[in-house]
Amino acid sequence: MQHLSTARRFRESSCLLILCVLGAFGLSCGGGTGHGQLPIQTPVPTGQPTFAHVVLVVEENHSFSEVIGNSSMPYLNSLAQQYGLAKQYFADAHPSIPNYMMLTTGQIETLDDNFSGTINDDNVVRELVKASKSWKCYEEALPSPGYIGADIYPYIRHHNPFSYFSDIQNDPAQAANIVPFSQFAGDLGSNSLPQYSFIVPDRVNDAHDGTLAQADAWLQQNIGPLISSPAFQSTLLIITFDEGAQSDLANGGGQVATVIVSPQAKKNYVSETVFQHQSTLRLTLAASGIDTFPGVAAIAPDMTEFFTGH
Repeated sequence: MQHLSTARRFRESSCLLILCVLGAFGLSCGGGTGHGQLPIQTPVPTGQPTFAHVVLVVEENHSFSEVIGNSSMPYLNSLAQQYGLAKQYFADAHPSIPNYMMLTTGQIETLDDNFSGTINDDNVVRELVKASKSWKCYEEALPSPGYIGADIYPYIRHHNPFSYFSDIQNDPAQAANIVPFSQFAGDLGSNSLPQYSFIVPDRVNDAHDGTLAQADAWLQQNIGPLISSPAFQSTLLIITFDEGAQSDLANGGGQVATVIVSPQAKKNYVSETVFQHQSTLRLTLAASGIDTFPGVAAIAPDMTEFFTGH
């Protein structure tokens, strides 16, 4: 029998550890049955700012050291220098899909990028709808509004976690909130951005198949107008990467660049606190005025330190 490589053994051990931690809280991995006991929620800190718009942009498969300080990404690095940078931020696992799930359900759910089941667990959409908050998922290269089907390159389904949620699959009105990214400019221009926006460039522009320079140019062209618009005065923008390089196994999914951009964010701020995607899920909801958080986001470290007054 061949011996497993050190990297593979470490990867499998990391994934097992993650599953054990989730299991300790009764949380699911592999289909979202939703039968487990959820952890007791920690309260939102006093002074957590709220925003009219929360925008989360997810890039792909590059570690912190490949991004921060890289001259191929001058735009993202300029934002990191001007606003807040989470220096000790880590993805939760490899490959992509568990990180997208953690950003939206607070659970790993599955380690299979080919997963095609239904997730019944609590999720960001359910909490937004309960609070009567609007939301959209802007997916570049999405074949059509409301599409929840299989890959049609360069659209990749496992970069669209919403397509797996029972809340969306069973409600055409909610599915209609999954739209092509081409709608974003119009929504911004007409001052009709939703409370919560989840933005995913296509597989070329998110640095998965294309270069970091392409991804940076895409951000400047498509996210730059948000920052220069009147809407930005009441907006929280978060840019992160789903996972680090495949060889980067730190804390499960590797160290990744995460930038917090807002008029209320501290300037030139670098955080040394350890965060993972569950903290971003918690932040996106808390910044929307919601204090109930799915999965392990309920007990994840708050990111309030990024804002003035803290």
